[in-house]
Amino acid sequence: MLPTLRQLQYLKLLAEHGSFSRAAEAASVSQPALSAGIQELERVLGAPVVDRTRGAVQLTAVGTEAVARAEDVLARTEDLVEAAKNAGRPLSGRLRLGIIPTVAPFLLPATLPSLKAAYPSLRLFIREDLTSRLIAGLKAGQLDCAVIALPYAASGIDHARIGDDEILAAAPVGHPLASGGDIQPGALRGEDLILLEDGHCLRDQALAAVDIDAPRGEDVFAATSLHTLVQMVSSGLGVSFLPAMAVRAGLADDAGVVIRSFAAEAPSREIVVAWRKGSSRAAEARLLAEAMRV
Repeated sequence: MLPTLRQLQYLKLLAEHGSFSRAAEAASVSQPALSAGIQELERVLGAPVVDRTRGAVQLTAVGTEAVARAEDVLARTEDLVEAAKNAGRPLSGRLRLGIIPTVAPFLLPATLPSLKAAYPSLRLFIREDLTSRLIAGLKAGQLDCAVIALPYAASGIDHARIGDDEILAAAPVGHPLASGGDIQPGALRGEDLILLEDGHCLRDQALAAVDIDAPRGEDVFAATSLHTLVQMVSSGLGVSFLPAMAVRAGLADDAGVVIRSFAAEAPSREIVVAWRKGSSRAAEARLLAEAMRV
């Protein structure tokens, strides 16, 4: 006897909500019905999945492993349903798309109008978030695909290329780096750096690209967004990095900021559409990457 999809869904909701009542509400069933489903799952597995001796819901080791496997099974089942609904009609119906915040404000306005015109039946649900959480969403089946920037280490993920995005330097007017030509290798060492806060992949990609060790938290100004970062540079607090797509979109059109390229091989990040390995929507994700090339 095997677990049913409903039982696996109950377990996943129980793990997400941390209580039987909230999980039952999310599943649109009564609490006794959800409890009975969990008990039947335990009989099938031959082991408890929930520790009921504590005040809050606590998954057992078997329950934790079962949730991880249930997420994969449910995600693949949802993929199957969507693929069947839209057979022969690529990029139609619901598509849950994640995108990182250092790309979303600049890529989406440039590509969504033509994407909508080419695929009028596509219903996009867009979630902007950090790369680590988008990858987790892909693996949990909460997202169908995500626009992220490489390099980024993530197992179980495939991707298709959108294009390269050069990383540029931003310096305050009057700063030594703001005059002259391209910035030479090593010129930023010892400078006051303004970076995005931890969690933004652009921070690590930029530092790695120009061969600078990540500074300690107390030694760097941290910005929550690229817009804040530009304002801090304009105020003379230090130098920073900006993606070329943001500069082209006008983000650095500030009288107090000067943009410079790096000499030698220009550092860059690769913008891709990523999806969970084995997803039935892989072909659509590749189409999406092609449609988003600018």
